Amino acid sequence: MTIEEPPANDHWLEIVRPGALSKLGDVRHAVFDFDGTISVIRQGWEGIMVPLMVEMICGDTDPTEDIDAEVREYVDHSTGILTIKQMEVLAEAVRRHGLSRDPKTALEYKRIYNERLLGPVRDRLGRLARGKCTQMDLMITGARQFIEGLYERGVEMYLTSGTDEVYVLEEAKALGVAKFFESRIYGARDDTQSYTKERIIQRILSKHDLQGRQLLVVGDGPVEIRNAVAREALSLGVASDEVRRFGWDARKRQRLLNAGVDLLVADFRRHKSLLGFICDFPVGATE
Repeated sequence: MTIEEPPANDHWLEIVRPGALSKLGDVRHAVFDFDGTISVIRQGWEGIMVPLMVEMICGDTDPTEDIDAEVREYVDHSTGILTIKQMEVLAEAVRRHGLSRDPKTALEYKRIYNERLLGPVRDRLGRLARGKCTQMDLMITGARQFIEGLYERGVEMYLTSGTDEVYVLEEAKALGVAKFFESRIYGARDDTQSYTKERIIQRILSKHDLQGRQLLVVGDGPVEIRNAVAREALSLGVASDEVRRFGWDARKRQRLLNAGVDLLVADFRRHKSLLGFICDFPVGATE
């Protein structure tokens, strides 16, 4: 994948699809992805999932460059979907390659992944609880202010994640943002796949009889952006460096561009300007 250079540092907003201007000014509902869009509590999850998948596929066999590349491409492409769906693909890959002497179920792989990821997650939450860091230290810069601005404008917001719902609720509460979404927080559940981002977006549009432009979808992964594009919702991609919590991540930006995103930001530092642009722009304007 050829990665385009991100815009200059002072270029805070990219209007990728000029047709998006006709969708501005009429947002009534908003769907947010959680990890990487609001929260950085799970920053580095790819660095846990990729080695896990390679290990499970190869077993006692030394990994090959082809397997490593296959896994990295899949993880990059699948960012944002339910973890169990990623583990189902892993289980299929283990069977297909036939290298492991101990193939497991998707649910077993998911449990192993969660065990490994929960180490750094618990460490960050522990530091927050002990006052060693602040809520803002564990969020993309300006995310809370942007959410507050939408809330004050009466926009009904939904929080979605491929992460297990019990963890999403815990982490959203720890960051102090759960109250803005009330009961509209959806994560993964092992007993159902009814809370995929695709189904949630469609449910919102149908339940409230919305036109696409009345729904804003905000995320850092291609899954929620592709779903927004398919339903003509307004999509805002967040291509943020999760380590610094601000500034462009070129790889994220490229995958959001590939997904057909309408608007792109590196972070929410210009949250007031962004809120004005999305919410106060004259409906249907093209200039």
